[in-house]
Parts: sequence; structure tokens; C-alpha cells
Amino acid sequence: MHIKDMLSEADRSGYPTFSFEFFPPKTAQGVQNLYDRMDKMHNLGPSFIDITWGAGGSLAELTLEMVGVAQAQYGLETCMHLTCTDMGREKVDAALKSAYKAGCTNILALRGDPPREKEKWVATEGGFQYAKDLVKHIRSTYGNHFDIGVAGYPEGCDDQDDRELLLDHLKEKVDAGASFIVTQMFYDADNFIEWMSKVRAKGITIPIVPGIMPINTYASFLRRCKHMGCVIPPEWSSSLEAVKNDDSAVRNIGTVLVADLCRKIVTAGIKHLHFYTMNLAQATRMVLEELSMMPSPERPLKHALPWRQSLGLGRREEDVRPIFWKNRNKSYVTRTQEWDEFPNGRWGDSRSPAFGELDAYGIRLKGTNEQNIKLWGGPKSLKDIADIFVGYLEGKLETLPWSEAPITKEADTIKAELISLNQRGFLTINSQPAVNAIRSSDPVYGWGPKNGYVYQKAYLELLVSPDLIDELIKRINQDPDLTYYAVNKAGILQSNAPGEGPNAVTWGVFPGKEIVQPTIVETVSFLAWKDEAYQLGMDWAHCHDITTPSRHLIQNIMEKWHLVNIVNNDFHQSHGIFRLFDGLAVENIDTPFQTENLNHSVPTTNGTNGIKHTNGVNGVNGIANIDPSIIESIPLTNGTVVVAP
Repeated sequence: MHIKDMLSEADRSGYPTFSFEFFPPKTAQGVQNLYDRMDKMHNLGPSFIDITWGAGGSLAELTLEMVGVAQAQYGLETCMHLTCTDMGREKVDAALKSAYKAGCTNILALRGDPPREKEKWVATEGGFQYAKDLVKHIRSTYGNHFDIGVAGYPEGCDDQDDRELLLDHLKEKVDAGASFIVTQMFYDADNFIEWMSKVRAKGITIPIVPGIMPINTYASFLRRCKHMGCVIPPEWSSSLEAVKNDDSAVRNIGTVLVADLCRKIVTAGIKHLHFYTMNLAQATRMVLEELSMMPSPERPLKHALPWRQSLGLGRREEDVRPIFWKNRNKSYVTRTQEWDEFPNGRWGDSRSPAFGELDAYGIRLKGTNEQNIKLWGGPKSLKDIADIFVGYLEGKLETLPWSEAPITKEADTIKAELISLNQRGFLTINSQPAVNAIRSSDPVYGWGPKNGYVYQKAYLELLVSPDLIDELIKRINQDPDLTYYAVNKAGILQSNAPGEGPNAVTWGVFPGKEIVQPTIVETVSFLAWKDEAYQLGMDWAHCHDITTPSRHLIQNIMEKWHLVNIVNNDFHQSHGIFRLFDGLAVENIDTPFQTENLNHSVPTTNGTNGIKHTNGVNGVNGIANIDPSIIESIPLTNGTVVVAP
């Protein structure tokens, strides 16, 4: 989406919006930390983010990488800075092509600062002299694909103090094709409002986005102001000087000062604020809290779909996904990034998608061995494992190997049952409660356009001990409302699903639209997820030394236990799935695991390895009639299926 359209929408609604700026870190760990922070700050609800241009070499490549990751994996509408510094036409074209392929539709075109070794800015041979030249080039090459922003300077810039001349230059950039303006940071609201009037007097009508720098520490505040030539109002200096050695007090006072600045700007007619975060979250979050702009029941985040959309090239219209990756969005995007087209309106032929391999970056377990041991400890019994899962459900742990984000409020209505299951030795890794006609604006379950209604079938995915799998399947088969898939690490699949097609487990009804079914359960994708789920468990096991009980305990679960998903197709029943487990529990759950009893053999299932069972539906004597053509589409590593005669 173009930034000018987001700004127009904010003007129409009357509710101020905001965005964040990030810059490329200089270390690999810094990059990973920033990705984690971007992911979390996504939940604050920014309209977009922008990423500064790392002029020269590896930093320029990092900017391009970050744009791709933000768009595709985090679903963040991203504006890429692009400067003329050290950039010939060929490099500019390569950067624009990369941004285009990443799905990016917004560019902030800048002249840029001179390289550190040069006192004055000089155009690169074969490059562009001014930002207006870059704007013209982008517009002539890509037409209206990119929304193009340019810089505005309310207080002048480092190599030009003539503010009237800067306004003339701004008009030239706008006439060249720019469609929005982002200002340099400032703290003098009155000067900005006066400057804005002068901009309008020049005949410039495109939106103006004020750049706001939250205050983290007194030293960084002074340093940034000096670097940018930013005027500090006298009352700001006196308030901050008095507490300059107390970082907490500086942040608290700075929050009030910056929030007051924002209120004056909004009162003057601006409906969007752009925060220069310096890759930090706390100070920006504090300002948003002070302004009451954080997500809340009164100001809920808007979700187009129940899962985070990817904004990668070709994915903006994608609206159907398997539920299995509900808690591993980035992995799903990575494993499907080579698809030629993405499901829109329906999942389509289950034989056509080919999921990527598990060795791609970002799919395997995150963190070092030491970090993961510190996070999840060294379990020695099944009870220790169950306690880790319970800790996650209670919000004491932010992640599990199968869940890259904290538990959400959606689980609150079934949390007690989930905790009980884990305490009895059933390890739950994914779930959703039944939902019947809840408003699409609901802050917990809502998604999609306003004035709609959303629905969910109850869904549960868990790891089940081989000692209990037969009894569980027997109970499932006695309830005609339940469908299931059960598979072990070797790929032996059992199911009572009536066919190979998708089963919608989430859908929405909205005015003027067809029914939207964004989340499904389906065979081939479940088998692809099976490989990933067991690999994540093995990665967790391998965090521990081979001589430890923890290594063998986790590995034994991965090698012997079954991955099971269950759908209650009667969405009026909110707790029906959990009744299946009444009276069931793994015995001796608190007994320490004995490594000498480790058995790596794969257990048989009901004495019928390789036979897919049904509830007597679509088959004879409980054996499914599977279309032989489907076998060709399932990789051998994804499961063993026997075709009934």
C-alpha cells in the first residue's frame, strides 16, 4: 500500500496514526536482535516502517535484506531509504529492482550525507546530483509502482542554512514526482507549524510527515540534537538538565515533553507521526502510551486475516493457509516463498504446492544451545517437559520450540483444559477455541472488514504417547463430529478425514463479500508440517549433550510419540474435544527418564503400519480408498501411505 494512501485514510478517519524508522545494525547479533524487536513492535500497530540506506558495501546489502524480511516475513509495509551517495545509476537500478522483488512499494529518495572521509558532498560519477534527479529517475523507470517520499527541513540542514532556498528545492522535488514529505527531527512545535504554512504557501499540497525522536538518555538527546542542528526549546533544556544523570527520570520527563509536542502537531492538522526509534522500543512505546495510541479495546489492532499477512511480491492477495504454522509464520513464508502463485479464495489442488526444505534460514530452532537450555532448562522426566508447556500457557515462557511468539488471549477460554492436558502428559503445541458469530471488530477473535462475523471450529494439535494413541483414536472414531490426522516421525499416517481436500477451520462473513475461509486443515500440508515439527523437537534435543538424560528424553518423545490434530466440525461446541481425554493420562509422568531403556524402534500403530484408517467413510472395513495419483505428489520423507486394493 502506498504511504500517501495510508495518510489519506488517517485524515478521513480523524484518528492519528504512526510509523517507525530503523537502521541496519553493524553486527550479526544486532541484526537478529533488531528483527526480534521489529516483530514485537509490529504489535504496537504502526502503519508502516522505514529502513535507512546503509551507504556502501555490506550495509547497503543489509538494507535490501531487511526490506525483504520486513515485507515478506513480518508483514510490515516498508519504505526503503535510497540515497545518491556512492551510488551510480547501475547501483541505484539494482537497489530499486531488489525493492520491487521484495514487494516494497514505497521509497524515500534522498541525496544523502557525504562519505565520512569527505567534507563536502560530491555526486558519484554516473550518479545523481540531487534528490530531485533520483525522484525523476524512479518515476520514469517504475511509473506509479513506488510511492516516493522526500525530505523536508523545518530548521535547515547541515550544508544549507537558507530556509527559503530549501523550500524552493522541496518544491522542485515535489514537481519531479514526490508524493509525501518526511521531515528531519525537531522539537520546536511552533517553528514546525510556521514552516508547514510556508510549505503550503509554495503550492505544495502533498502530505507532510513530521519526524519525532523520543528521548532515551540525556547524553543521546544532546548528541542527536547537535548532529542534526536541532533547536532545543529552553524549557526542554531546563527540565532535562535537572535530571540528566538519572536515565529513568530523563525518559519519563522526555516522554511528557515529546507527547506534548505531538499533541500540538496533531492539533495543527497533522494526522500521522513518524518516530525515529534508533532501533529501541522503550522510549517510543512510552510516548505512544502517553498519547493513548497503544492498541486497546477502544483502539484495537486491525487484522485483515486471522494470521499475519506477508507483503512479499505476489502475496498481497493470499488469503488461505494451513493452521499448522499458526505459531510459526516466518517459517511458513520461507517454505512457500518459491511458489508461483498463492492461494486466494480457496486452497486449491493439494498436490500442487511443494514446500521448501527444512535447511533454509529461519526454519530450524532459533538460538544457541546455551540460550535454549537457559530458556527451557534440562528436563529429566516427562513432568519436567509438561511443566515447560504449562509455563508457556501461563505466560511464564514466551516461546516453545513450536511457537515463536507468546500465548495469546485467544487461548484464555480453553487455557484451563490445555494446562490439564499437559499435566497429564499430552503435550499441546497448537489450538484454537470454537467461535460462533463473533463480531469482526472483536479485539481478541476479530479480523476482516467491519460489520462482519467470524467463526472457528475447535482445533487441537498435540504430541501423544504411543501408550495412549490407540485409545484416543478409538474415542475420536466414536464421535461423528470429529476428524483427525495422526502421524509419527516415520511418516505413518492415520486419519478419518473423508477425503484429501481441505477442511476450513476458520471463516468469516462480511457485507458485500463472499465467505472467506482463511485457515484450513489438509493432508499434504500436514505431512510437510510433520517433518518440521519433528525436526524442531530433534533440534531441541540436540541442544543438550549426548550424555544427558534431557537429550535422550526429548529425542525419545520425537522418535516414538505421535503428532495428532483434531477438529470438532460442530463449531457450536466449545469444549467437546477435551472430553476425549477424560480419564486418560500418561503413567509415571514424574519418573526420571532412564537412558539405558532407550529404544529407537518405531512402534506399530494398531498393528497396521502404513494403513490410513477411516470412520467407515470413503472406504471399506475401515481402510481408506486413496486416489493413487495423490501418492506421486507426497515426498517419501513426508509419510508412508498404502493404497487399498
